[in-house]
Amino acid sequence: MSPRLVSFFALALCASLASAQAPAPEQPAPAPATAPAAAAPAAAPQVSVEEAYRKEFAFLSAQKRELESQLGRMRDTAAQQQAALNREIGALEARVLSLDGEAQSLDEQLRLADESAVVNADNSNTLEATYAQAGATLEGLGNMLAKDAAFGELGDADKLSRLYAAAASQLGALSTVRKDKGSFFLADGTQVEGEIVRIGNIAAYGISERGAGALAPAGGGELKLWREPADEVARAVAAGQMPAVLPIFVYENTNQAVSEPEKKTVAGEVRKGGPIGYTIVVLGLIALILAGLRAWFLWQAGAKVQPIIDAASPLVRQYQIPEAIEAVKRHKGSAARVLTAALRNIDRDREHLEDIIAEAILHESGRLNRFGALILMIAAVAPLLGLLGTVTGMIQTFDVITEFGTSDPKLLAGGIAVALVTTELGLIVAIPCLLLGNLLSGWADGIKDDMEQGALKVINLHQERRERPQAAVARA
Repeated sequence: MSPRLVSFFALALCASLASAQAPAPEQPAPAPATAPAAAAPAAAPQVSVEEAYRKEFAFLSAQKRELESQLGRMRDTAAQQQAALNREIGALEARVLSLDGEAQSLDEQLRLADESAVVNADNSNTLEATYAQAGATLEGLGNMLAKDAAFGELGDADKLSRLYAAAASQLGALSTVRKDKGSFFLADGTQVEGEIVRIGNIAAYGISERGAGALAPAGGGELKLWREPADEVARAVAAGQMPAVLPIFVYENTNQAVSEPEKKTVAGEVRKGGPIGYTIVVLGLIALILAGLRAWFLWQAGAKVQPIIDAASPLVRQYQIPEAIEAVKRHKGSAARVLTAALRNIDRDREHLEDIIAEAILHESGRLNRFGALILMIAAVAPLLGLLGTVTGMIQTFDVITEFGTSDPKLLAGGIAVALVTTELGLIVAIPCLLLGNLLSGWADGIKDDMEQGALKVINLHQERRERPQAAVARA
């Protein structure tokens, strides 16, 4: 039961109860007896609350049934409408799904069409590039097929067929050894007319009255004589002969000139190093001269040690010290001076005499070590100068990169190579200087040891000579 019907039923019930409980109207006072003839009034009807409630209940039940019937009909109508709406929604959803599928199909077709368009454009560009490249290649070989107006009106298949046919014909012509009249440049840059023997399209020989040999590209489709001499081979090939050795220069095309490799010389490498390179070379020459002078000094000093000892030893054994001093003075050099100092003080005690010899050798060390420190200093400075030159060259190379970019790797490689030349020169100077300096220092130390040993030998001979009489007296 709906809330509205319940409310209505409660309101009716309250009204019935109120009417049933209302007080009965007061009865009028009885008429005086003096009027007995008047008729008595009719009695009021009795109202039954139960009957009224029953009637009201019946009325409300009827209304309830009617309302329930209306509610059922409304529910049926609403269910039918909802079912119809659900069917309509389902149809719309199916329509939406169908449209989505169609949209996806159209998107896929559009994507395929775009890809096909891109592929077609790429194919078209590839074909156009192929036509242009093939036409340029054939044009460079003297075939002007691509310039023909009728060729441009052909379809792609016909164009490719014509190009392949022309290329095959041209390859057949270029795969043979042939002779042509033409011109080429000599080594001095003079252009001469002559006969050119072409080996396919990758090499050629030129023969003229003024020169012959293998040809290399000179740029712009021209040829020039290569630096390697091949006069006899070129003339033999032109005569149809096959020499045992075939010096040849193979090239890809003649449009770009081929530069001959630079011949490296010592002067050229030093020139690349600039002022720092010249400085390193000058220091190397100075070190070489100093090493030669020191070697000459040491050779003289070392060669005189043994002859001086041999000249002084017999006189010392005979106890002829003044004669021994004079014999030693006839020789010049460090060894003579050390031995002279030892002979002059030969009568002193042994410890004092050894100190005198050590002092004399120390005094001569300055002469024996002459130029040694300077040679080692040059050996240490040369690599540093080379590093300085390399850093300077790299800075200049990066300046070039900043100004002109990196479009020419050959230019950058050349700049880096020039920068490294100074390091190379520095190492070339430092390594020999270091070796020579250490070898000469060791030689000087050996000469000092020889002088010390010679002086001690003379002292020992003198003491043996002096101890003999004492031993004879002791035996007597």
